[in-house]
Amino acid sequence: MAENVTKTQEVAEAVISTKWDILISRLTGLSASYYSMLAVCALIAAVGVGAGLHAMYIGYNHAYNVSREVPWGILISTYVFFVVTSTGLCLVSSIGHVFGVKDFMPIAKRSVFLSIVTIVAGFTVIFFEIENPFRMAVYNVISPNLSSNIWWMGTLYGAYLFFMTLEFIFLQIDKHRLATYAGFLGVVSGIAAHSNLGAVFGMLHGREFWYGPYMPIYFIASAMMSGCATILFFTYLAHKVNNEKFDKLAERALEITSKVGILAICIIMFFTAWKIITGFVGAEGKREALMALLAGEYAFNFWALEVTVGMVLPLVLYILSRGKNMKMIFAGSALMIFGIFFMRYDLVVVGQVVPVYYELGVAEYETLLAYFPSVHEILVVLGGMGIVGTTFLLGEKIFSAHKVEEHEHEHAVHLEALETSKTETVR
Repeated sequence: MAENVTKTQEVAEAVISTKWDILISRLTGLSASYYSMLAVCALIAAVGVGAGLHAMYIGYNHAYNVSREVPWGILISTYVFFVVTSTGLCLVSSIGHVFGVKDFMPIAKRSVFLSIVTIVAGFTVIFFEIENPFRMAVYNVISPNLSSNIWWMGTLYGAYLFFMTLEFIFLQIDKHRLATYAGFLGVVSGIAAHSNLGAVFGMLHGREFWYGPYMPIYFIASAMMSGCATILFFTYLAHKVNNEKFDKLAERALEITSKVGILAICIIMFFTAWKIITGFVGAEGKREALMALLAGEYAFNFWALEVTVGMVLPLVLYILSRGKNMKMIFAGSALMIFGIFFMRYDLVVVGQVVPVYYELGVAEYETLLAYFPSVHEILVVLGGMGIVGTTFLLGEKIFSAHKVEEHEHEHAVHLEALETSKTETVR
């Protein structure tokens, strides 16, 4: 008995040693440019985390430019940016792994990995925004407030992260059926959490710019737009980092994803147009916020960054690329991600610039409120992006470029054939 235990331990130690050697070999002997990018991203992440810790030490009132009137700043908008992107990546990955569409299989593993990375970055940013994050985590469990949208958001996003992590682990150990189940639960919890995040804004009656049923639906639609842009952007970068050429399967995956991105952009344009049209027949506070966005202090953000950089130019580049020109697709995705960041910023900040007492004519609140992020806030935002960059670069090497094996393609084809046969049987 003792000999069997000893042999088992020896085998386990040998396996761990072998895995460790493989890991070290994948991270050594790489190009100087790779190590330079990794060092820069890690440094940015470290500076951002350091700025957040320093803000906790000196007090948020001294470090951040938020106030009682404008309590949500760029850290909240960045959190929204990351979690919206994560949900979008989850939806993109689910098309391949959960619903068995074979054309999406080459990007599915990377999508799952990036969905985990981006939500962790979002949690990191929100960690430094909350004054007592540890207390919040404890009381979220021992004293749940079931009537609070924010409680549901935190709980559902926690479940979402758990299921996505499970899916990624199952994919690494070739347990594809279990990965499918975990991925499905990840999609369900992700959509629930994301629509709930929209409800956090949409159910605030005191903020006319946000209030209404529009926000939860808009958040889900914009998640798909963010997810498509992000996976297209990072897949192109991954091939550069790994010094690989696009094969036919990868090209097909990016072609289809860019077409989904075109549809998502058009949907968001439709939503944006009707938000503006209906806003001008709404309450006075909503009209004032829209005027600040369209012709006031935030007009450049809206017309130049949101509309032109975030939607129009990517749409044109995607259409002109016809899903074939990878450089055009990459450029369009980079522009879209940049524009979406300001789309989230404007959504959060413009919704608060109209004072709550504005319509009452209170002398102290006759003008719109002002907000501009502090140095600490900007550094924390950059830190979140540094985390994404660092983990992306490490993940490409540690997980061998998230390659999809032939049997995984066969699994997707089998699922697709099964669904087809079911449909024919019903007919």
